[in-house]
This record gives sequence, C-alpha cells and structure tokens, in this order.
Amino acid sequence: MAIAKKALFWTLFAAGGTVTAFVFPALIALFLFIATGNTPENLQYEQIHAFSASLLGKAALFIVLFLAVWHAAHRLRVVAHDFGIRKDALIASAVYTAAAIASVLTAFYLLSIN
Repeated sequence: MAIAKKALFWTLFAAGGTVTAFVFPALIALFLFIATGNTPENLQYEQIHAFSASLLGKAALFIVLFLAVWHAAHRLRVVAHDFGIRKDALIASAVYTAAAIASVLTAFYLLSIN
C-alpha cells in the first residue's frame, strides 16, 4: 500500500489557510494602530517583546508563521499548475524545500530573541 503524501501537504495547506485568515487581519490592524501612533497601552514594544521572548510566544509565532509558509508553498504550486507549468515534481520540490528552509530559519530567528 502506497503512503499518501498529499494528505500531509493538504493538512498543512488547510491549517495554514485557516490560521492565516484569522490571525493576519488582526496583525494588520495592530500594525496599522502602531503606524498611526494609536498604540494601545498593553501593546507597547516592551509588552510585545516580552511576549515574543517567552516560550509560549515563540511557539505561537512559530505555529502561525510555519502554517502560513506551508499554505503559501502549496498555493504557489497550484498557481504554477494553473499557469500551465506542468513540471509538478520540480515545482513541488522547489516550493516545499523553500517552505522547509523558511520554517527552519523562522525557528532559528525566534530562538535568538532574548
């Protein structure tokens, strides 16, 4: 019996799309508040940095970014197919390798936050 690899990528794609749809609008609103100088008191740099430096904050940020990157990778694979690029194995290898590299770099960056 063959192992279905598509199920793993579809799971990451679906989870990434869901997390991205819920979290990124909130992050965009937060950054718009910060850009206009209307930062709420509990969202100052010190509080955000403290959250990012905590183990829970690092885990939450990693999950959001990890899922978003894998969602984008699968979306790029589908878009390449829609544009008529029929080298699916090459495209899949390229986008999923890029997503894996981005995931590792994200982990290293988040672990470097003190």
